[in-house]
Amino acid sequence: MSFSLALLLPLAIAACTQPVPTEPPAGELPDAATPDPAAPPTLAAGDTAALLPAHHWRLSEATDAQGQRIEALFARPDQPLQLDFADGRLAVSNTCNRMSGGFTMDGETLTLSPMASTMMACPDPKLSALDAEVGNRLTGALTVATTTGDAPELVLTNAAGDRLVFQGTPTPATRFGAAPERVFLEVASETKPCSHPLIPDKQCLQVREIRFDENGLRAGEPGEWQNFYDEIEGFTHQPGVRNVLRIDRYTRQDVPADASRYAYVLDLVVESEQVRR
Repeated sequence: MSFSLALLLPLAIAACTQPVPTEPPAGELPDAATPDPAAPPTLAAGDTAALLPAHHWRLSEATDAQGQRIEALFARPDQPLQLDFADGRLAVSNTCNRMSGGFTMDGETLTLSPMASTMMACPDPKLSALDAEVGNRLTGALTVATTTGDAPELVLTNAAGDRLVFQGTPTPATRFGAAPERVFLEVASETKPCSHPLIPDKQCLQVREIRFDENGLRAGEPGEWQNFYDEIEGFTHQPGVRNVLRIDRYTRQDVPADASRYAYVLDLVVESEQVRR
């Protein structure tokens, strides 16, 4: 009998010392439901509709329903596929041709109309095939998920199960906090030396403002050539090439001490001409 009690006693003690489940304090979630503080917040549908046009969206991941990477969408690794949403239109760039189509938002569903595109031929077969890949995968009703933070994400999932993840960068209008003024600048083929207090041996673009009428024809006389000390975001000058640029000019809210009150962003190259040197 004493042998049986010796065996049972440790079991009885262990049973008595088992931890008793406790309810979490009022106002707290159980551990399994505690939100991850590092996870970026998701957005409600109305906030998503406002977030889309405030950013450029560049493709960072693309997988099919089986979880395989969709290589065909990465034909230009150095220039990822980019989406821009504005006024009910979706523009797709960094493809062979510029593509666009209408879109509507309804809750967490983004519905895209069939894409239209320019008709430029591309010598690279992968780049030529990219347009068709985009048109096939970005069409119809797609499920939308977005997150905020310093690097917002847009996740689109189509009916076939393709999952496309885009990283957002603020548009100039978002960065500068106001709508731009549209101006046209003619940029001469050569730069000239100009004096700058902080940049020795600076070379300035030579620019003059030009105007177009409602029919797209030049109107009046162009302005005087002058030194252009600023940068034009999105434009790289090539010696020997004259350009006419359509520029979005933003007024800075906070002007750095060594900068102009304007910020210039390239919208379109209207004309480009090789000039004999």
